[in-house]
Amino acid sequence: MQENIILVQVTLQALSSVAIAGGLLYAAIQFRSTRKAQLVANFSKLVELQYHLRHLRVQDPSLAKVHPQDIKNLHSDREIQEYFLNMMQLSLFEIAWYAHDQKQLSDEYYDSWVQRMRQVAREESFQKMISNPSVKIMHDDFEAYVKGLAASARAGKD
Repeated sequence: MQENIILVQVTLQALSSVAIAGGLLYAAIQFRSTRKAQLVANFSKLVELQYHLRHLRVQDPSLAKVHPQDIKNLHSDREIQEYFLNMMQLSLFEIAWYAHDQKQLSDEYYDSWVQRMRQVAREESFQKMISNPSVKIMHDDFEAYVKGLAASARAGKD
């Protein structure tokens, strides 16, 4: 009888230890997911702010002349507007790219972005924008990805 009580006590202690360990593991996984979501939100906000600066330059191309290094090889208001409009499109894609990279965006939705960006990358104004040596602020890995996408579109390999 005494042995049965000890066996029950040890079993209950083991079960409660496993439950506590499981709870801690679940909390750690939730914390990691929350942290990734916060990273994506912070990244998105920074890119959104860039988007707004680019939008101002599309609306009023004279504002782009504040930073001459941003408009190398752009000679008209129309060229400035096209350049920054393409950069705005890239900003949105960069958010999708980063969210997908952080496993916060489904493959299906991201793939639809990639298909659309392949179409955009074929356009002459996009090709001019991506090959222009002017300053572009993007995540380094994203910039390499987009340049590869543009080169592929330029070569007609889509």
